[in-house]
Amino acid sequence: MHEVSVVSDLVSAILRELEKYNAQSVEEVTLVIGDMTSLGEEQMSFAYEIVTKGTKLEGSKLVIEKEAVRALCLDCGYEGPVNNIQSDYDDHYIPILSCPKCGGRVKVTAGQTCSVKNLRIVEA
Repeated sequence: MHEVSVVSDLVSAILRELEKYNAQSVEEVTLVIGDMTSLGEEQMSFAYEIVTKGTKLEGSKLVIEKEAVRALCLDCGYEGPVNNIQSDYDDHYIPILSCPKCGGRVKVTAGQTCSVKNLRIVEA
Protein backbone atom coordinates (compact mmCIF):
# COMPACT_ATOMS: atom_id res chain seq x y z
CA MET A 1 0.00 0.00 0.00
CA HIS A 2 2.28 2.76 -1.29
CA GLU A 3 -0.53 5.28 -0.87
CA VAL A 4 0.48 5.80 2.79
CA SER A 5 4.02 6.88 1.89
CA VAL A 6 2.74 9.11 -0.94
CA VAL A 7 0.18 10.76 1.35
CA SER A 8 2.81 11.17 4.10
CA ASP A 9 5.12 12.97 1.67
CA LEU A 10 2.30 15.18 0.38
CA VAL A 11 1.14 16.08 3.91
CA SER A 12 4.72 16.92 4.93
CA ALA A 13 5.11 19.18 1.89
CA ILE A 14 1.76 20.90 2.57
CA LEU A 15 2.66 21.49 6.23
CA ARG A 16 6.01 23.03 5.19
CA GLU A 17 4.18 25.30 2.75
CA LEU A 18 1.65 26.33 5.43
CA GLU A 19 4.53 27.62 7.59
CA LYS A 20 4.87 30.50 5.09
CA TYR A 21 1.32 31.68 5.81
CA ASN A 22 -0.71 32.62 8.85
CA ALA A 23 -2.89 29.51 8.50
CA GLN A 24 -5.02 28.40 11.42
CA SER A 25 -6.35 25.31 9.67
CA VAL A 26 -7.10 23.81 6.28
CA GLU A 27 -10.64 23.20 5.06
CA GLU A 28 -9.89 21.39 1.80
CA VAL A 29 -6.99 19.89 -0.13
CA THR A 30 -7.37 19.12 -3.83
CA LEU A 31 -5.02 16.56 -5.38
CA VAL A 32 -4.59 15.67 -9.03
CA ILE A 33 -3.89 11.95 -9.46
CA GLY A 34 -2.99 10.54 -12.86
CA ASP A 35 -4.42 7.23 -14.03
CA MET A 36 -0.88 5.86 -14.52
CA THR A 37 0.11 6.37 -10.88
CA SER A 38 -1.75 3.27 -9.68
CA LEU A 39 -2.83 5.22 -6.60
CA GLY A 40 -6.19 4.10 -5.25
CA GLU A 41 -8.63 6.86 -4.40
CA GLU A 42 -10.09 5.04 -1.37
CA GLN A 43 -6.65 4.14 -0.06
CA MET A 44 -5.46 7.75 -0.49
CA SER A 45 -8.48 9.06 1.42
CA PHE A 46 -8.02 6.54 4.24
CA ALA A 47 -4.30 7.28 4.52
CA TYR A 48 -4.99 11.03 4.46
CA GLU A 49 -7.37 10.75 7.41
CA ILE A 50 -4.78 8.83 9.44
CA VAL A 51 -1.69 10.87 8.49
CA THR A 52 -3.31 14.27 9.11
CA LYS A 53 -4.36 13.51 12.72
CA GLY A 54 -2.94 16.11 15.07
CA THR A 55 -1.95 18.52 12.28
CA LYS A 56 -3.47 21.66 10.76
CA LEU A 57 -4.89 19.35 8.10
CA GLU A 58 -6.91 17.23 10.51
CA GLY A 59 -10.59 17.26 9.55
CA SER A 60 -9.98 18.82 6.16
CA LYS A 61 -11.75 17.45 3.12
CA LEU A 62 -9.60 15.62 0.57
CA VAL A 63 -10.74 16.12 -3.01
CA ILE A 64 -9.17 13.91 -5.67
CA GLU A 65 -9.34 14.87 -9.33
CA LYS A 66 -8.43 12.13 -11.79
CA GLU A 67 -6.13 12.88 -14.73
CA ALA A 68 -6.66 10.67 -17.78
CA VAL A 69 -3.75 9.36 -19.81
CA ARG A 70 -3.03 11.40 -22.92
CA ALA A 71 -0.29 10.89 -25.46
CA LEU A 72 1.50 12.38 -28.45
CA CYS A 73 2.28 9.97 -31.29
CA LEU A 74 5.90 10.20 -32.39
CA ASP A 75 4.98 8.78 -35.81
CA CYS A 76 1.76 10.44 -37.02
CA GLY A 77 1.45 13.38 -34.59
CA TYR A 78 -1.84 12.29 -32.99
CA GLU A 79 -2.50 14.06 -29.68
CA GLY A 80 -5.18 12.83 -27.33
CA PRO A 81 -6.44 10.03 -25.12
CA VAL A 82 -5.17 6.48 -25.43
CA ASN A 83 -7.19 3.29 -25.55
CA ASN A 84 -7.54 1.19 -22.40
CA ILE A 85 -8.16 -2.41 -21.45
CA GLN A 86 -9.94 -3.39 -18.24
CA SER A 87 -7.87 -5.16 -15.62
CA ASP A 88 -8.95 -8.72 -14.78
CA TYR A 89 -8.37 -8.06 -11.08
CA ASP A 90 -10.44 -4.94 -10.33
CA ASP A 91 -12.20 -1.96 -11.85
CA HIS A 92 -8.96 -0.34 -13.02
CA TYR A 93 -8.18 0.32 -16.65
CA ILE A 94 -4.75 -0.23 -18.13
CA PRO A 95 -3.68 2.26 -20.80
CA ILE A 96 -2.42 0.90 -24.12
CA LEU A 97 0.69 2.96 -24.78
CA SER A 98 0.57 2.99 -28.55
CA CYS A 99 -1.15 5.41 -30.89
CA PRO A 100 -4.87 4.66 -31.18
CA LYS A 101 -4.76 6.06 -34.72
CA CYS A 102 -1.71 4.40 -36.31
CA GLY A 103 -0.34 2.03 -33.63
CA GLY A 104 2.92 4.00 -33.46
CA ARG A 105 5.16 4.94 -30.55
CA VAL A 106 3.83 7.57 -28.15
CA LYS A 107 5.09 10.00 -25.56
CA VAL A 108 2.82 10.22 -22.51
CA THR A 109 1.80 13.86 -21.98
CA ALA A 110 -0.71 13.47 -19.11
CA GLY A 111 -1.77 10.89 -16.58
CA GLN A 112 1.39 10.58 -14.48
CA THR A 113 0.66 13.43 -12.08
CA CYS A 114 0.42 13.26 -8.31
CA SER A 115 0.28 16.83 -7.09
CA VAL A 116 -1.48 19.30 -4.87
CA LYS A 117 -3.70 21.51 -7.00
CA ASN A 118 -5.33 23.66 -4.36
CA LEU A 119 -5.54 24.36 -0.64
CA ARG A 120 -8.42 26.13 1.03
CA ILE A 121 -7.05 27.53 4.28
CA VAL A 122 -8.49 29.39 7.24
CA GLU A 123 -6.26 32.28 8.25
CA ALA A 124 -5.51 32.91 11.94
